[in-house]
Amino acid sequence: MAHTWTREELLTRLLKSYQDYYDIYPTENGEKDGLPLAAHCRFFIHSEKYVLLKKAKLWEADSNEYLYIFSMPHLTEALYDACEKYAYDEGMKLIDPKPGHMCSYITAMFLCDTCDPAALTKLRKNRIFKNFLFSLHGWMDYHTALFTLSDNGVYTNRSGHENAKFMKRLLSTADHT
Repeated sequence: MAHTWTREELLTRLLKSYQDYYDIYPTENGEKDGLPLAAHCRFFIHSEKYVLLKKAKLWEADSNEYLYIFSMPHLTEALYDACEKYAYDEGMKLIDPKPGHMCSYITAMFLCDTCDPAALTKLRKNRIFKNFLFSLHGWMDYHTALFTLSDNGVYTNRSGHENAKFMKRLLSTADHT
């Protein structure tokens, strides 16, 4: 039998699963700039290859993810637009496109009881991608993910399929514990 989640339980479970790899910044009162932002999370990875000495560096690559988790009873199209813009604007401020920057992901994740069909359509059709200096300084891809408690549905845009796999795995392991 499937577990019936509350948004608070789901948020707690998500944050617990991210805590080993991400820097987590919960939002006071679950709101930021009038939006239902529950938390934002940051992930950084730096890789490099060198020969004998660190001065003889062959290459280096930085990858980042900026995750914004929004929690609300009902997701409307207008609320989706405002949250999408907020996550994009805040994430872009954190990206430093320079030599060595490989990629950054900005992810807007929504936890809601119900969702307007128009908001779901916009979320699934989201296609934001940006190259920095013809990809010489990396690129940014925007991911979306939505979990609706009313139908236990997990929805994403094309770029966010890994988020859907992660969320489904997270929820299925909870059913067995």
